[in-house]
Amino acid sequence: MPGRVTERVRSALNANHRDAGHVVAGLAVAAGATLVTTWFATRLTPPASGPAITERPRGPFALILPAALSAGSLSLLRVWNAPRSPSRGAALRLWGAAQLANALWLGVRPRSLAGQMLAAMSTAGMAAAFANRAREVDEDAGKLAAPMGGGVRLGNRLDAAAGSD
Repeated sequence: MPGRVTERVRSALNANHRDAGHVVAGLAVAAGATLVTTWFATRLTPPASGPAITERPRGPFALILPAALSAGSLSLLRVWNAPRSPSRGAALRLWGAAQLANALWLGVRPRSLAGQMLAAMSTAGMAAAFANRAREVDEDAGKLAAPMGGGVRLGNRLDAAAGSD
C-alpha cells in the first residue's frame, strides 16, 4: 500500500525519473515563493468594502491554502520535475517573472481603475503565458495552470466546521 501511494504522488508531481532531493528542492521553491506572495497579499491588501467577489481564507488555512491551491504552484512542480529542455527553462523563468510581478503589484496596490485593470491583465497574461509554456513541457502541468477558487471556499468551510475561527 505505501509503495502505491508513493508511486501516485511521484506520478502527480511528474517526478518518476527525479531523485528525492530534486523534488524536495522544487517543493521548497514553490512553498517559499507562494508564502512570500501570500504574506504580501494578507499584510498589504486592505479589507474590501462591500460584498467580496471571492472569500478571503480564514483560520490556519489563511497563509498557505490560496497559494498551495494555485494551479501555478502545482503546475510549477510538474514543470520543475520534467526533463531539462528549452521549454522547461522558459516555463520556469515565466513562473518566476509571474511571481515577481504579483509581488510588485501587491506592493504597489493600484487605486485607480486603470491601474487595477493593468495589474489584473498583466497578472492574467503572465499566468496564461506560463500555462501555455507549461503545456509544452507537460500537458497536465498546463491543465493545472488555472486558479481553483472552489478549493479556497472548501477550505474555509472545513475551517468553519472545525471551529478554528
